[in-house]
Amino acid sequence: MSLDADGIVDRRRIRRKLVFWRVAAILLVLIAVIGGAFYAARGRAFGGGGNYIARIQIDGLIRNDSKRVAALTRLANTSRAKAVVVHIDSPGGTTAGSEQLYDSLISLKAKKPVVVVIDGLGASGAYITAMAADHIVARGTSLVGSIGVLFQFPNFTGLLKTVGVQVEEIKSAPLKAAPNGFEPTSPEARAAIQSVVMDSFAWFKDLVSSRRHMDAAALAKVDDGRVFTGRQAIGLKLIDELGDEKTAIAWLAKNKGINAKLPVRDFKLAPRFGDLPFIHATAAVVLDAVGLPTLAKALSDWGSTRQLEAANLDGLLALWHPSVGH
Repeated sequence: MSLDADGIVDRRRIRRKLVFWRVAAILLVLIAVIGGAFYAARGRAFGGGGNYIARIQIDGLIRNDSKRVAALTRLANTSRAKAVVVHIDSPGGTTAGSEQLYDSLISLKAKKPVVVVIDGLGASGAYITAMAADHIVARGTSLVGSIGVLFQFPNFTGLLKTVGVQVEEIKSAPLKAAPNGFEPTSPEARAAIQSVVMDSFAWFKDLVSSRRHMDAAALAKVDDGRVFTGRQAIGLKLIDELGDEKTAIAWLAKNKGINAKLPVRDFKLAPRFGDLPFIHATAAVVLDAVGLPTLAKALSDWGSTRQLEAANLDGLLALWHPSVGH
C-alpha cells in the first residue's frame, strides 16, 4: 500500500511539473510571437536609417480609430519620411470614421506631400479619404465615386406579427430611438432620419466641390451615388491621373521636388493584437500542440468574434456595396 501511495504521489508530482513546463513554454512562444510581430511592425512603421517615402494602406471598412490618428500624427512628425503614398482599396464605412481619417490626412498633408493611389476601390467614405491628398491616381479599371450617404436599419414587424410577439415601449418623445425596427416607421421618424442623411450628403457634396474644384454642373454629373471607372473618373475630375505607385512617385518628383530614387517603405497604421490574425493562428496551434485544445479553440473563436465585430457599423454610412445596391 505504501509503494502504491508513493507511486501516486510521484505521478502527481510529475504531472504538476509537466503542466508547469507546458504553461511556461506557451508563455515563451506567445511572448516571442507577439514581440516579433510588434518589432516587425515598428520596423515597418519607422523604417531604417535615411530618408524615404512612406507607404500606408487603407483597406476594408473605415470607422473611427484613435490609434490610426496617433500613427498618422507620428508619421507627420517623422522627419525622414519626405512624402507619403496612400494606397486605398475600400468601399467606405461610417461617415464619422471617414471624416476622422480625412482630417488626419489633411493634417499630415500640412507637413509633407501626400498622394493617393486607388488600387481597386475608392468609393463613398474611401473617396472622402482620397480627397485629402494633393493628387489622386487610380487605375483605369478602379472604381471611384459613390458620392452619397445612407442610413440602414432592419424592420422586424412582419416577422414579429407572424410569431405573435409584440414589443412595447415607453419613451419621452415620439422620435426617441426612432426608427426602432419593432414597429412601422412613422412619417415623422422617416423625415427626421432623412434630414440627417441629407445634411451629411450636403457636407459630402461641398467637400467634393471644394476639393475637386467642381461647379454645380460638374458636381451634378457625379453626385447621384454611382461609381465610375478610373477612365471615366478622370474626365469627370474625380481623379487627376491614371496609373499606379510609380505614377504617384513621378508626380511627387516633378511637382514637389521629392527624390524619385528614395526607397518606399511601409508605414504600419497602429497594429493591434486583435488585428493580427496570424498571431491568433500561431498561438492556437501552439496551445493545441502542447495538449490544451480547449484554450486553442477559445483563442480561435475570439479571433473570429473580433472579425465579426469589425463588420458591425453603427450610424450614418458612406459605403458602397453592389450586393445591396449602394
